[in-house]
Amino acid sequence: MAVELYRSGEHTCLGFYDLVTGDGIQSNQFLIVDGNESMLLDPGGALTYTPLTMAMAPFVRPKQLTYVFASHQDPDIIASVDRWFLYTNCKIVVSRLWGRFVPHLVPGYMKEKGMDRYVLIPDNGGEVRLGGSVLKILPAHFLHSTGNLHVYDVTSKILFSGDMGASLTDKDPSHAVDDFDRHVARMKGFHQRYMASNKMCRLWAEMVSNLDIEMMVPQHGQPFVGREMVQRFINWIAELPCGVDLFSQRDFQVP
Repeated sequence: MAVELYRSGEHTCLGFYDLVTGDGIQSNQFLIVDGNESMLLDPGGALTYTPLTMAMAPFVRPKQLTYVFASHQDPDIIASVDRWFLYTNCKIVVSRLWGRFVPHLVPGYMKEKGMDRYVLIPDNGGEVRLGGSVLKILPAHFLHSTGNLHVYDVTSKILFSGDMGASLTDKDPSHAVDDFDRHVARMKGFHQRYMASNKMCRLWAEMVSNLDIEMMVPQHGQPFVGREMVQRFINWIAELPCGVDLFSQRDFQVP
């Protein structure tokens, strides 16, 4: 079921929170529509492809989809890329680092699978025009992927933050975080293992602090709604030791 995150005029942002079944990690998919153009963010793999196409059909028919955005290369992000190539005319927006890796997910016999179907984003990010709106593609490298990107929607003031802000929770993932201090326990372990280092977190925090963010929606778990709650997360992640900060020689021993 689609959850409306924002609607004004021809600009709409939707979240899909309940499409994963079975053993796969809970994940959220997002759709931005502006006029006749649309972008699907982190659509996932075979597990979500069919339910996602059905859930988005009332808003955008697959053949009309303009872009698929992949924040990085994980299977829960972009493993269904072959189907999007086959059944839509969309282009894939992805870090330039993954421009030669993502094609490994596409069978060699498929037509219309060439590099003209990719929009490769440089390390310092860029912008994508969507209808009458602008989507800022932000660098988020090593958070957790070496080539990682986030999307800031200038119109809705929503930050689509990928794995940054992700939480593992039994709560309804479409419900906004209402108690940040309690929510930390649902985020801390994930961020300490998956995010590369505090340095990268601080660089990201400094960057996004310059944006006017009304909502931050991660790819796993609950969203952060309102400037105060978003800032609580930014302040928290900027101080969190994680990744290589926590490793030492004792973690590298011959078994």
